[in-house]
Amino acid sequence: MLAAIRDTEIFFDIVGAGLQPELPVESGRIARSSEMVRERPIVFLPHGGPGADHMFFRPSMDVMGEYAQVIYWDHRGQGRSARGDVSKYVLDENVEDMEALRVHLGIEKIVSFGTSYGGMVAMAHAARYPDAVEKLLLVVTAAHGGFIKRAQEIVAERGTQSEREITEKLWAGELNSEEAMRDYFRGTWSLYSTTYDESKKDRNESALLRSILSPDALNRAFAPGGYLHTFDLRPEISSITAPTMILAGRHDWICAPEFSEEIHHIIPGSQLKIFEKSSHSLRGDEPEEFFTTIKDFITG
Repeated sequence: MLAAIRDTEIFFDIVGAGLQPELPVESGRIARSSEMVRERPIVFLPHGGPGADHMFFRPSMDVMGEYAQVIYWDHRGQGRSARGDVSKYVLDENVEDMEALRVHLGIEKIVSFGTSYGGMVAMAHAARYPDAVEKLLLVVTAAHGGFIKRAQEIVAERGTQSEREITEKLWAGELNSEEAMRDYFRGTWSLYSTTYDESKKDRNESALLRSILSPDALNRAFAPGGYLHTFDLRPEISSITAPTMILAGRHDWICAPEFSEEIHHIIPGSQLKIFEKSSHSLRGDEPEEFFTTIKDFITG
């Protein structure tokens, strides 16, 4: 589905019903409508990247549709959303698109669930639109551009020669085609996941092939002079009022856990949980614990 918002068209998709019919109350009493229907939480799930699309979440994250209504979308210039002015492929525009989509869909409050770059979008949105966010879930993310330098150090410390070479292309802005981006992911799966092995190759390849990748959005963020090198949300996020849960992977190379710890210290009353056996892909490395944690937070 396409939403014509602001100066673009945003593709979005929905998994799960918004209303849950309840079992009849005891016989002999007239039930109120509020007893017969329960509203489910509405989860907004901004995707990572930049340069990826929401299909990277699917089908694994669709399980949330059993207890919530999940709204996925592709950021402007990415996935199935409209292309346009590349200079607008930036964090601030993605935040405003997220808020415009919420208003377009007529939703009062959301559970905002941001992973990686999506966490940066969700954080900024929660700080700028506090009345729109009921709960905030931040997964393997960072609040400022220092995460890039740290990622470069981690690859230098523990990456293989081929991993060091292909991540250099990311930092240099040399991933200029969809196939180059796919080669990047193929060459770095073991950095993103502690449990990656050849048995998962076909599943990961399927995720790559069904996704529409956007080199323009990727390079606008990570290439020399890209906005992710200089963004800083720390002055804003201390004003976040929504109950916040922060999840990190102990072995994450791209958004190292110290950045989640920093966010935890800044956002008042937030909770922090570090997955000790995980890298960037918590749902791949420790799926049972991950899905239990997010369900408890969203429905609790």
